[in-house]
Amino acid sequence: MPHPLLPGVRGPGYDPHAVSVGIVHLGLGNFHRAHQAVYTDAVLADDPVWGICGVSLRTRGAVDALVAQDQLYTVLERGPEGTRAQVIGSLREALAGPDGVALAIRRIAAPATRIVSLTVTEKGYCHLPASGRLDTAHPEIVHDLAHPDAPRSAPGVLLAGLAARMPTGTPVTVLTCDNLPHNGALVRGLMLELAERRAPPLARWVEANVTFPATMVDRIVPATIPADLATAREFGLNDTVPVATEPFSQWVIEDHFANGRPAWEMAGAQFVADVAPFELMKLRMLNGAHSTMAYLGYLAGHEFIYQASSDPGLARTVEALWDEIAPTLPPTPGIDIPVYRRELMRRFRNTALPHRTWQIAMDGSQKLPQRLLAAARARLAADQSIDTIALAVAAWMRYLSGRDEHGQAIDVRDPLAATFASVVAAAAGNTRELCARLLAIEPVFGRDLPADPRFAGVVQGHLERLFARGVRATLG
Repeated sequence: MPHPLLPGVRGPGYDPHAVSVGIVHLGLGNFHRAHQAVYTDAVLADDPVWGICGVSLRTRGAVDALVAQDQLYTVLERGPEGTRAQVIGSLREALAGPDGVALAIRRIAAPATRIVSLTVTEKGYCHLPASGRLDTAHPEIVHDLAHPDAPRSAPGVLLAGLAARMPTGTPVTVLTCDNLPHNGALVRGLMLELAERRAPPLARWVEANVTFPATMVDRIVPATIPADLATAREFGLNDTVPVATEPFSQWVIEDHFANGRPAWEMAGAQFVADVAPFELMKLRMLNGAHSTMAYLGYLAGHEFIYQASSDPGLARTVEALWDEIAPTLPPTPGIDIPVYRRELMRRFRNTALPHRTWQIAMDGSQKLPQRLLAAARARLAADQSIDTIALAVAAWMRYLSGRDEHGQAIDVRDPLAATFASVVAAAAGNTRELCARLLAIEPVFGRDLPADPRFAGVVQGHLERLFARGVRATLG
C-alpha cells in the first residue's frame, strides 16, 4: 500500500507498529474485517493496547496476503452515492494453520490479551441449533476432547487458550459476534459443557473468571470479488484482500467485561444492559428476510439480493414476512419498527453491493432455527398464522432438492448436506415424503414443529406449490 495515501483515502490515525495486541479474534473473515476491526481502528489513536491478533481456522490464503501487506487492508464502503476507501491498521497479527493455532493458544493465554472475540458463523460453534447444546458427536469436538492440545474447532481452540491461561488467574472476556440467539449465554453454556468434559476444575475457573457478553452485529458484507480489487487500485491501493461493505454499521454490546475493554462507543457502538431486543429484531427481521430472499430469489433466477428485493412478488413476500414477525418482537429501545423495515428494504436494494443469494443460502440448517423457526413457535403459541414463515421454510426445502426450476444442479453447502442428499434420494421425487423426512431432522426442527399440523401442513402445501408451479406463480 502506498504512503502517503492518495487524497480521499482515510488511513490509520496512529502508527500501527506502535500498537500492541490486546484482542485475539477467531474467524478472520470479511465480516470481522469490515465490522469489529473498523470499530477498533477508531480507538487506537487514544488507546493503542487493543490491537487484534486475527486467527483463520479454515484457510490461510487471506492470511498470507494480509501478512504480505503488513496486515493492512482496505474497507470499501459502497453506497448509492459512491464508494469511500479506508485503510485499516487494527489487525496486528494474522495467523492460520496448525502453527497459527498453537500461537493463538499462547496469545489467548497471555495476560496482555483481555478479550477473545469470534466470528466463526453459526456452524462454527459445533452445537445443535434446535437445543443450543454442544454437539458431542461432532467430529471436531470428538477430536478436540481426545486431543485437547491440538484442537481443530473454534470452541476447542478457545478452551485450549483458556486452559493455558488458567495458571495465571487473569480474567478475560469472550465476545461472540455471530448471529446466535442469546449468543453470550449460549457460548458460555457451550464452553462450560466442553470444559466439564475436559476437566471439571477448568469449568469452575471459566465460570468464575470469564465473562460472555451478548452482542448484536449488523453490517452487510459480501464476499470479495475482482471488482473490489479494481476499485482499490482506483484509489491507489495495491490491495489483494480488500473488503466491500455498505455504509450502515451497528454494534450493540452488553457492558459486561472481565478485564477492561476498548472505548468502542467512540466509533458508534452501543453499550446496553440488555441486548436481547436488538438481537431478536435483527435475527428475525433482517436475517429472516435475507434467508427468505436467498431461497426464493435463487430459485426465481436472481443472483443478487438487490435483484430479489426489487422483484415485486418477492418484495411483497418480505413485507408479509415482516407483518408476521414484527408482533413477535419485544419493544426495542430507540427503534421504530416501521422505519426500521423501510431502512432494511433500502439497504437490501443497494445495487452497489452485490450480495449473492447463493452465499446467504449456505448453512441453512444452522440459520433457520433462530431466523424463522423461533418466530413460528411464538406465533403458533399465540394461535396466529405462520403462512409466510412456512413459505420461507418450504423454499429452503425446495432449494435442498438440489435442482432448480430449470433442472440445473444447486450446489447445496451445509454441515448437514450429506443428510439432505440422503433424504432427497430416499424421497424419490415424492414431495410429501421429502417434506416429512426433512421435518424429521430433529437438530433443525426439534420435536414440536413436525408434530404440529398448523406448521407441518402449511409447509407441505407451500412445498407442493413450489414444485408444481414454481416460485413466480406461487408468489402471484
